[in-house]
This record gives sequence, C-alpha cells and structure tokens, in this order.
Amino acid sequence: MKVVITGGTGFIGRMLARRILELGQLTGPAGGREPVDEIVLFDAVEPPGPLPGLDHRARVVVGDISERARVFDLIDRDDIAVFHLASVVSGGGELDFDLALRVNLTGGLNVLEALRARGGAPRLVFASSVAVFGGAAMPTVVGDTTKRTPQTTYGATKAIGELLINDYTRKGFLDGRAARLPTIVVRPGRPNLAASSFASGVVREPLNGEPCVLPVPVETRMPVLGYRSAVEGFVRLHEVPGAALGDDRAINFPSLSVTVAEMIAALRRVADGRALGPITAAPDPAIEAIVATWPTESEFARAAALGLPIEANPDQIVRAYIEDFVDESH
Repeated sequence: MKVVITGGTGFIGRMLARRILELGQLTGPAGGREPVDEIVLFDAVEPPGPLPGLDHRARVVVGDISERARVFDLIDRDDIAVFHLASVVSGGGELDFDLALRVNLTGGLNVLEALRARGGAPRLVFASSVAVFGGAAMPTVVGDTTKRTPQTTYGATKAIGELLINDYTRKGFLDGRAARLPTIVVRPGRPNLAASSFASGVVREPLNGEPCVLPVPVETRMPVLGYRSAVEGFVRLHEVPGAALGDDRAINFPSLSVTVAEMIAALRRVADGRALGPITAAPDPAIEAIVATWPTESEFARAAALGLPIEANPDQIVRAYIEDFVDESH
C-alpha cells in the first residue's frame, strides 16, 4: 500500500515516515495488514538535503496543497492511507488569514475529495489541535465533547476539518480520524511561527548553549506531549478499527499539563551538569494573546482507552530530546 504524509518534510512528518518504514505495514482500506511499498512526503518546501532514516520506499514531492490536481495526482491508488499534517500554524494564521484559508481549508478539502474519488474507504489521520477550544465559556479542563469555540484562525480551520472528517466518514467516502494535538515538544531546529514555539525553545536553546527569550510568563500553563508519543499515537490511531471510534472521529491526544517553569525545572534536572544558555523574559503581547485563548489542561479518556501513549512526566520528554538530538550530534 501507499502512504502519503502531507507536511511530510516537517519534523513530525519525517519522524512518522521513519516509524512507518520500521513497521513495514499498516492496515489497508480492506481491513487487513498490508506491506507499505511507497511513502510520499509531500510539502511546499524542498528540504535542504537528503532526509536521514528513509529508504528506497520513500520520496519527497514538492507542491502546493491548495492545487487540486496536484493532490489528486498524489492520491492515485485505492490501497492508500493519508496522514494529513500540512497546515499554516497558529501565529502564521493570525498574520496571513488568506494563506491560512488556502492551505488549511482548500488544501484539506482537496485531500478529502481525492480520497473520496478512490475506491473503498481509505483511512485518513488528520492533525487537529486543542486550539479548536476557546472562548469565555471554555472550562478549565477540556474533554472530547467540550464545545469547540476557537479563538484563532488556525483553530477555526482545524475545527472545520474535524467536522468534515466526521461527515465524509458518515457518508462512507473514507475512514477518517482526527488527532486533537496538544503542544508537541521538543522540536529540534529553529523556532517557527507557531505561537507555542517557545515551549520547545525553552529546552532546545539552553541545551544548544544559546539564549532563550520567553514571550510569555513562566507561570503559563499548557498541555504538552513528547514527539515520540505523538508519532506513535498517530500510528496507533490509524490502526484503530473505525467501529471503535463511533460517529465522533476527533480524539483528544494524551497530554501533561505543565507550566513553563516546570519545563525549565525538568530541563535543569535532566541536563546533568551541562552548561545551559540563559533564559530571559521579554513579553510579546501578540503571542500572549493567542496562548491565552488555549486550554491549560485536556482530558483524554478516549485516547487512554485506545492505548495511545504518554510520558509519565516532563523529565522523560526532555531526556528523549537529549538522547535523539543532543547526544547524537556529539
């Protein structure tokens, strides 16, 4: 079978491709396990060089997800699965409304329609977000059935994607499931336009010996999940039988509710004497305003019942990053 990962050259997309290649097979549209003979990492930007950890089964395709014909060309087999990660992120969506609609809405609809055109009911895993929640009536702890009242364009497009997946699945066009993600940490590389970028930067930059400038107070609390658990969660959600998901295909992914100060404390415990770059505060009203609309804690009973993984504490998240991206580079 073929696997398409949109946003595939991004950090999570690359990690997911490597994990699927390790497994070698996934559940196909017919319901049985099938060998994966092709993975396409589709993205808008050409990576600077070869992507490590991939083999002959994987290839990169560069293009615009808002171009319908381009997406239909990618989704060209009935024995296919799609992990739809491509998105304009939170901060970027607030800066460029039209771009967010073009990529997140038009692009997402192109994926849905291309799958609808295939035979059977191919599986689709969509990367949604806890940013679908918000508003004055948002409870302290959000659950799978909490009303979606997003307060960012990014969150609004994710909520629309969830609803469309429910309806396309109801109609039998595809077998969809939406992974409602918390902030995923720790991402390597440079900061991006996500309003939550500081949650990775507060660990990544000090470990690189670089200064970290926090745009939010250290008391800021948010739900987070380590990237290892996120990638494994995507795979497991894909493998869940549709009957186990019912008519609401959006699942709150597991998460730890932590403050920035608690992440810093975990970093200092796990760093084990390493020289760390300084962490200073420089409030950014635009970032603070976006983050203030997000939930601070998420309930995930459905994900737990389905066996989706989570770290026991933030120390495990920091330790994984050091093992995979700090020690590995020395």
